[in-house]
Amino acid sequence: MPVQPSYPGVYIEELPSGARTIVGVATSVTAFVGRLLRGSVDDVIDCFSFADFERRCGGLWAESELGYAVAQFFLNGGSRAVVSRVTNGATSATLAIDASDGGADFELSAASPGAWGSGIRATVRHGTTGNVDQTPNVDTFHLELFEVDLRSEAAAEALPVGTAEEIARRDAALVASVRVREVFPSVSVDTTSPRWVGRVLEQESEIARVTVASLDRPVEVARAKFATASDGATAAPADYTTALLRLEHADVVNLVCVPPPSPSSDVPLAVWTDALGLAQRRRAILLVDPPSAWSNAQNAGNLAGGFDALRSPDVAFYWPRVIASDALKEGAERAFAPSGVVAGVIARTDAERGVWKSPAGLEASLTGVSRLSLEVTDADSGIVNPRGVNALRRVPVAGAIIWGARTARGADTLASPWKYLAVRRLALHIEESLSRGTQWAVFEPNDEPLWGQLRLSIGAFMQQLFRQGAFQGSKASEAYFVRCDASTTIAADVDLGVVNAVVGFAPLQPAEFVVLQFKQIAGQ
Repeated sequence: MPVQPSYPGVYIEELPSGARTIVGVATSVTAFVGRLLRGSVDDVIDCFSFADFERRCGGLWAESELGYAVAQFFLNGGSRAVVSRVTNGATSATLAIDASDGGADFELSAASPGAWGSGIRATVRHGTTGNVDQTPNVDTFHLELFEVDLRSEAAAEALPVGTAEEIARRDAALVASVRVREVFPSVSVDTTSPRWVGRVLEQESEIARVTVASLDRPVEVARAKFATASDGATAAPADYTTALLRLEHADVVNLVCVPPPSPSSDVPLAVWTDALGLAQRRRAILLVDPPSAWSNAQNAGNLAGGFDALRSPDVAFYWPRVIASDALKEGAERAFAPSGVVAGVIARTDAERGVWKSPAGLEASLTGVSRLSLEVTDADSGIVNPRGVNALRRVPVAGAIIWGARTARGADTLASPWKYLAVRRLALHIEESLSRGTQWAVFEPNDEPLWGQLRLSIGAFMQQLFRQGAFQGSKASEAYFVRCDASTTIAADVDLGVVNAVVGFAPLQPAEFVVLQFKQIAGQ
C-alpha cells in the first residue's frame, strides 16, 4: 500500500512488477472410465503408476478391460491416470458385531462395493493387545482389519488341527493368507472423542468404514468374516453417464479412454457420444477404440456402425486392435482395444518432444504389443488415412507403431483447420493454460493498464512455447501474435464488462507425405 510519510527518514515501498506468470497445464493426464474390482464410487481415483492402480483399484480383472488399458498406458510411458469407476448393482460386504451390553449392533462395511470386500476380516479386543496398554475406558477397544486371499484362507482352514504342530501350521497359513493388515488401537464409540472409530477409519483405513456406530463398544471377535458381496452386472449406458459426469470435478483431463466393457463386447455408441461431450467441455481428446465390426480397412474408413456422429476435432480414431499377452491367462495372447497403449505413447511423446509433436512415426512404438489383429498394408493405410482414421502398423525392426496423426475431422474432404491431432492438442493446451492463467483479470478495471498486463502475461507464455519449438517461423513475429487494446476491446465492450484478447499462432504441420524426387543426369 502507498507509504504515508509522517517523520523525516527513508521509506521503502514495494511495487508490483505487473507481470503475472502463466504456467502451462499438464498435457497427458488420461481419464479412464469403466468397471473396477474396487475403488470409490463417489470420487475419481488418481493413479501415478500401475502399482498405485493395483492398490487403489484392485489391478487386472478378467471381467473388465479397464485394468489392462491402464497397465498398457503406464507401460508405454503414461505418468498419471484419473479413473472413474462404473458400477451396476455392485454391493458392499458388511459385518454386524453384537454390542457388549446387548444394544444395537456395531456395523462395518467395505470401503467400496465389490466382491473383494468378502475377503475382509475383523478382530475386536478389549484391554491389552500386544504392546498396547490396558484400556481403561469401557467406550474404547482395539480393532484390527485384514484383507485376505480367499483361496489361501480356504486352503488354510482345510488343514487338520488335531495336534499342536498342526494347529501351528494352520495358524501360520492363515497369517500368510493376509494381504493387507490395518491396526487401530484404542478407538472409541464416543462420537465426541478424537479417536471415534468412524472418523479414524474414514481417515486411515483403505478397506473398511463404519456404517452403524453403536454407542456401546462391540464384543470381542476374532477374524470375523464380512458377508459376501457382489460385483454387479455389466454396466449400462446410464452407469457410464454417471461415471463421466464425475470427471467434471477432476482438476485436469487431457485424454479420455473408455475401454470395452469386456473382451467380447464393444462400447455402445451412446456412451461414446456422452464421452465426446465430456471431452469438449474439458478441452480433451477422446480416443475411440475400433469396434469389432471394423474387420477391414473399408469398414474402418467408412466409420461403420454409425460412428459418423463422432466426427469432431476432439476425437481420434485408431485401428486395428492390438495383440498382447494376458497376465491373468498365463501370458496367453489375445486382442485388446488400443486406446490404453495409444494414450501411453502420446504421454511419452509429450514428455520427450512436446505436445506439438505428432504422436506417430517410428518413435511411436507400441511397447508390450507383439502384433496387430490385422496386418495393415500401404493400400489399407491409403484408405483409412484420408478418411481421418489412424492406422496402427507393424514395421520391420521397429515393430508395431502408430502410423497416423489425424483427428476425426482429418478426412481430406472436410478440409478442416483441425486436421492434425498435434495442432488440435496444442490449441487446447494454449486455451486451457490461458483460461487458468488469466483468472486474476476478472473484476480488474477494464482499461489500458489491464490490457497491458494481459499482453505481457500472454506474450511471455507464447514466447516460451516459441523458444521450445512449438510454432513455425524463425522469429516471434512470424510465430504468434497477442492483441489486447482499444482495437479489440471497444467502448461498448467496456460498458458490458468485456475485455477481448486475440491470440494467434502458426502451428507446425506434420510431414505426412515425404516426396523424394530422383533425376538421372543424362550423358554422363
